[in-house]
Amino acid sequence: MAVRWRIFWLLLALTIIAYIERTSVSVAGAKMMPDLHLSQVQLGWLETAFLISYTALQFPGAVAGGRLGARRMITLCGLLGVAAVLAMPAAPAFLSGAPLFVALLAAQFVLGMSQAPFFAMVSGALERWFPARDWAMAQGVNSCGIGLGAAAAPAIIASLMVALGWRAALVITALPVLGLVVWWWIEARDGPHLHPAVTPAELDHIGRRADERPANWRDAMRLVAHPSLAGLTFSYLLMNIAFYLIAYWSFLYLVQARGFSLLAGGFAAAAPPLAGAVGAGLGGLAVGACAARWGARRGLRIIPLITLPLAGLLLWTAVRLDQAWLALAALSASFGFLEMTESAFWTASMRIGRRDAPAAGGLLNTGGNLGGIIATPAVAYLSSHGGWNLPFEVGAACAALSGLAWLFIDPATPARAAEARSC
Repeated sequence: MAVRWRIFWLLLALTIIAYIERTSVSVAGAKMMPDLHLSQVQLGWLETAFLISYTALQFPGAVAGGRLGARRMITLCGLLGVAAVLAMPAAPAFLSGAPLFVALLAAQFVLGMSQAPFFAMVSGALERWFPARDWAMAQGVNSCGIGLGAAAAPAIIASLMVALGWRAALVITALPVLGLVVWWWIEARDGPHLHPAVTPAELDHIGRRADERPANWRDAMRLVAHPSLAGLTFSYLLMNIAFYLIAYWSFLYLVQARGFSLLAGGFAAAAPPLAGAVGAGLGGLAVGACAARWGARRGLRIIPLITLPLAGLLLWTAVRLDQAWLALAALSASFGFLEMTESAFWTASMRIGRRDAPAAGGLLNTGGNLGGIIATPAVAYLSSHGGWNLPFEVGAACAALSGLAWLFIDPATPARAAEARSC
């Protein structure tokens, strides 16, 4: 197997397990709330603690990671994430009441820190290890891993919770990360020219970089002023309001509003992220084909312009259906259409950022997770006071507006004029 594919499959495995980590509390929350005397609003603040650090450190973490390199930064992220997840079940053994809640907030904050640069570093690694024509495919399959991780989390954690309790469920799901992190440290390098097993033929296939110098803050700040990256980030913010609504709250919605049991809800809540995984994979292929056929400027816009309004329509429809399983199907289809656009967003950021792809990805994901910070406490409050219809209606509108924003985005203009010829 070519070295670039070994790197790719390792990144995919790390992506899957990272997403299991980050969604574990939203699923375990159903048992944590009565066990630890937490309210649904407090659970929402635990999710928000993750999102605050995750969002605030996206861009600076990506710039720092660009200088440290993907090998060291992803290893650091993995080890810190394991410690944060293990702290959640450990804290109740020593604390209770308000101090316990503060400790849980701190653990979620650290988990957000650990994952803040991760996806931007994945984007930077793909930019280094694959030729530009393969970026959309690679991003699509990697986004498929996000869906697989999100789909696996409810079923795995709910099953472990029923059998062993929520504490054991979190411990068991955290431990495999250690093996993957060690494997990554042994196998990975920060570029194909640094890996002893890369042949000259593979290096030619990937394409030699004229400048492998890591980004600095001056280079990275140029990205902030790039109009298309700003528009891309705003569109991603709107899309992620809908994304977080489905990804973080489907389980409780199905249990509270649709009458699913705890175990049935755990398995049913896997349907939207599974649809998202399929959508991400198909989206990667479709975005790559459109870009090859019509060029990056037009081709990267086509899928978001079609699928984001469709996702909004299905999200609006889901809460108006009488049959629970039909509502689940509409919710799943909506998530699938949302995830078809991930490849377009991340490929566009790579084309704009080029060698500064981690920083561009960090800026993009900062906007995306601002959407999560907006959505998470709002959904927690509205769902516990006024029902589920309004959160879904707002999410539907945001998905549609996200699609329209692509009319004003040019993903074919790199931030560095000198790199325009290589796009």
